[in-house]
Amino acid sequence: MSTHGTHGTHDELRDLVAAAAFDAVTPAERQTVAGHLDACAECAAEADRLRETVRLLDVPPGDGTGREPSGRRFRGEHPRPAAAPVAEHAAPYAGAVAALTALLPHAYGGEDADRWAVPVVHGWNVQATLAHLLAADEQLAVELGVEPRVPPSPVVADESWEAYWNRRTADTIRHERAHAAALTHRAWQAQTAALLATPEAHDAEQAARPAELMGMRLPVADHFAVRAFETWIHTDDIGRALGLYVPPPPAPHLERLVRLAAGVLGQALGPGAPPVRFTVTGIGAWTLGAPAAPVRAELALEAVDFCFLAGGRRAPDTVPHTATGDAAAVRDVLERTAALAWL
Repeated sequence: MSTHGTHGTHDELRDLVAAAAFDAVTPAERQTVAGHLDACAECAAEADRLRETVRLLDVPPGDGTGREPSGRRFRGEHPRPAAAPVAEHAAPYAGAVAALTALLPHAYGGEDADRWAVPVVHGWNVQATLAHLLAADEQLAVELGVEPRVPPSPVVADESWEAYWNRRTADTIRHERAHAAALTHRAWQAQTAALLATPEAHDAEQAARPAELMGMRLPVADHFAVRAFETWIHTDDIGRALGLYVPPPPAPHLERLVRLAAGVLGQALGPGAPPVRFTVTGIGAWTLGAPAAPVRAELALEAVDFCFLAGGRRAPDTVPHTATGDAAAVRDVLERTAALAWL
């Protein structure tokens, strides 16, 4: 581990540098950061990049405690914060990050007790859910040259990606639970800012190269959409846990997420499945299954319902939909959508 200056190591201070960019540090911490930046050109350059990202995200300034400014509310009728201007393929992720950035101050609870311990999903509280996102984003971040925020997990020979992913997310949650929730918040902020600053977030040509992450070989551009999908779903999870309404992504972002999910669903069903004409209202229609066989059924869902079904937040037997034709073929599509298991 290298040391930069007399105010601490680069590794020890990089999350504090990120927190300072979001104005979420105490006066003493800000003084520590300032002294370190005077002595470390690498961290000073990173601080400049983070401040620009924060400016573009239009994140409201903090008060040094991480708590929300007085009177702020997260409601669907208020405009969501502006997202960083990135290439079109990364815009849904930037938007999802901006939405979760606006929501998380509510976990500090204002005058009430901290709400980071409120149960959210999968047995996780708010902090653990954010730690899960830290681990999930890490896969793309490392692929794009961003250093992980959490110490590496031990190597296990011949381990499947599912086993590694389950172990990595458990290790990350365990690591973050040993720290204050505000530090998890800072680590997530720093990693998302770094991802949005990569060349691949700004250049469609560089983002066209394929990468295999979490068992899916997709262009990097599509992996940004996968990260947007999961960030939105867990933002909604946290919002529900805190009693706050989280609006769906803007229409262009939602359309990109739907088209990605429909493509993954088509691959999951494969050419041997009974052909079903599948429609997502207002976005598009696809014939899933055997391409040359006569269509056996028609199925239609609203965009948000389809995404929540693919994200494990709706059940195949209760998700609102309209269908005609072969009931078994329809059920197969609904169950396969729910089994995509992205989250």
